[in-house]
Amino acid sequence: MILMDDQEIYGIIGEEGFTRLVAAFYAQIPHDEILGPMYPARDLAGAEQRLRDFLVVRFGGPPRYLEQRGHPRLRMRHAPFAIDQSARDRWAAMMERALEQAAFPAEVDAVLREFLLNTATFLMNRAPQS
Repeated sequence: MILMDDQEIYGIIGEEGFTRLVAAFYAQIPHDEILGPMYPARDLAGAEQRLRDFLVVRFGGPPRYLEQRGHPRLRMRHAPFAIDQSARDRWAAMMERALEQAAFPAEVDAVLREFLLNTATFLMNRAPQS
């Protein structure tokens, strides 16, 4: 496999690819007992747009996210949500399903999968329940 620069991904899958990925992910949210309550129904479309715009700029596309929201500050923005191991694992499983549905080229899938799963772990902010 040829290693690609993260910034090449937007050029390969474009806006449409990120739209497809994020839509496949958010289609799962309303029915999920762990993550569903973290996403108010009235802001689900907004959450979808924010994730899409973040991924677009992170992987080489237009800087809409930065223009509208500034620096991502991911840990700060996610601090109000209880993200423990089970929430992280559920988010990761749902994103992996979305990646499968998006059917990107293997190199793109590998880069996105690594980034998304590592970021999910980074955003954990609650200790495991004992």
